[in-house]
Amino acid sequence: MKKSIGAKTILYPAPVLIVGTFDKGGRPNAMTAAWGGICCSSPPCVTVSLRKATYSYQCIVDSGAYTLSIPSEEHVAAADYLGMVSGKNEDKFKTAGLTPVKSDRVNAPYVKEFPLVLECKLIHTLEIGLHTQFVGEILDIKADESILGENGLPGIDKLKPIIYATAEKAYFSAGNKIGDAFSIGKHLK
Repeated sequence: MKKSIGAKTILYPAPVLIVGTFDKGGRPNAMTAAWGGICCSSPPCVTVSLRKATYSYQCIVDSGAYTLSIPSEEHVAAADYLGMVSGKNEDKFKTAGLTPVKSDRVNAPYVKEFPLVLECKLIHTLEIGLHTQFVGEILDIKADESILGENGLPGIDKLKPIIYATAEKAYFSAGNKIGDAFSIGKHLK
């Protein structure tokens, strides 16, 4: 029997996304967010939702762009730190020992040490409540060669992305492959 636990922000898995922005003065900033994901396939778009109180919120509004860097398991401490402090008065890149790299496609930095980066041009903004949803068109994806599979695309087993568990307030690894999409369920057709 299922038990009602009320309306909560629980949906598994939640990706760990590092939002890269420049402020008006061109200073790089990065923050951790878990409210985001792919929202359109054509054009390819991704969304991230931020509170207006965050420094990154205004940076996205001002620049019209952001990047999403995807950290691997080995960078969990840095990813956690980037979500605990504001970049308004602190150089989070320096403190975390990370390197900001200016995107060649949008006016935003990404994290050099993180193996996967989505470069996004802001195309829509939706005020929802406490959060504002930013929809970015993905203009390019950059991936370390070490995470690319035989098909030339990133492999989750090589990337080893971090998953955020809202209810536990904890990070987890992605886990093992359990089947091929659009294949494992064919016998039920």
